[in-house]
Amino acid sequence: MDKVRVGVIGLGMGYSHSRSLAEGRIKGAQLTAVCDMQQQKQDMAKAELPQDVKIWGDARKMMSSGEIDAVIIATPHYDHPKEAIFAFQQGLHVLIEKPAGVYTKQVREMNEAAQDSGKVFSIMYNQRCNPLYQKLRELIADGELGEIRRMNYIVTEWYRSQSYYDSGGWRATWAGEGGGVLVNQSPHQLDLWQWVTGMMPKRMRAFCSFGKYRNIEVEDDVTAYAEYENGATAVFITTTGEAPGTTRFEVTGTRGKIVLENDKLSFSRLRVPEPEFNKNFEGKFGQPECWKCEVPITGENTQHDGILQNFTDAILHGTPLIAPGEEGIHGLTLSNSMHLSTWLDDWVELPIDEDLYYEKLQEVIQHSTYQKTVRDTGPEVDMSKSFV
Repeated sequence: MDKVRVGVIGLGMGYSHSRSLAEGRIKGAQLTAVCDMQQQKQDMAKAELPQDVKIWGDARKMMSSGEIDAVIIATPHYDHPKEAIFAFQQGLHVLIEKPAGVYTKQVREMNEAAQDSGKVFSIMYNQRCNPLYQKLRELIADGELGEIRRMNYIVTEWYRSQSYYDSGGWRATWAGEGGGVLVNQSPHQLDLWQWVTGMMPKRMRAFCSFGKYRNIEVEDDVTAYAEYENGATAVFITTTGEAPGTTRFEVTGTRGKIVLENDKLSFSRLRVPEPEFNKNFEGKFGQPECWKCEVPITGENTQHDGILQNFTDAILHGTPLIAPGEEGIHGLTLSNSMHLSTWLDDWVELPIDEDLYYEKLQEVIQHSTYQKTVRDTGPEVDMSKSFV
């Protein structure tokens, strides 16, 4: 194989991926087919994409046609796992949009199908291509920060107005999206939180506010506190109702502190590790000598095209994946933990009780306004058609 024939399902988010492929920006990949259930999206694709790109209205038929080698799944959140599983069964390589799914139980089944298939499986965690986060991960892995003690991650630059939510009946509903800011806006940050440190919490206590700032049924404001096996702690804060917002990731270890903010990395490095200083210091007041270090940041932030190229290279050349699809379950575990902790009004141990989460999710879905709309108005507002 010298070219990967790619099909794209979902011409909402997936349309930009289609354009990247159609314009030849991804070496070794060829856009062969696209699929969307909405006639309007099909007409747009016919008018704007190359004429040799086949347009489908049925994703399953496209995936079983034998005309593609790989598929990009940019469908509703709930559909990611089931469409990926079907693709693996057809012998296709798979790249899914974030999040991996809505609940970890379905994502675990997807991961098992991927492993059984032997095909390349990736997820669109394009922020892993950002040199700033790559450098932070490198410094932590190399021990430059020593042992991690505390993390503070503030992600409040997700401002969304009521008109945004009103633009689609599925938006910000349990039946439509399966969550709010944690599932729609913050999956990248939830992934980065655990990816750069290589650490998952042992337990979580979260406070999700549902419809705090907007007339919606899912969470639009979250504060979570996490504890780790080594004694480290973390606070994660996100909202869609704050302006101006902040994105700041602060990681403190025994050898100093790194702050990522405003697309810059600041490294305050202790000359002597804090535990060593504390052991030997005999004065009344004092603290370790601290150096402000200039850390060279090199490389381009290739974003979505970087993941698409890496996915293609993995298929053609066996290149290691930047964002293996199986790792999508980690960030989703964090968001599921926050929901479950709020619903139970208690601590949640990780890994979470997946059956309990699914049970609680079904309870809120039963009261979802979008679920009621689907029941009352019939198939013309089928959820799978309304998302893409």
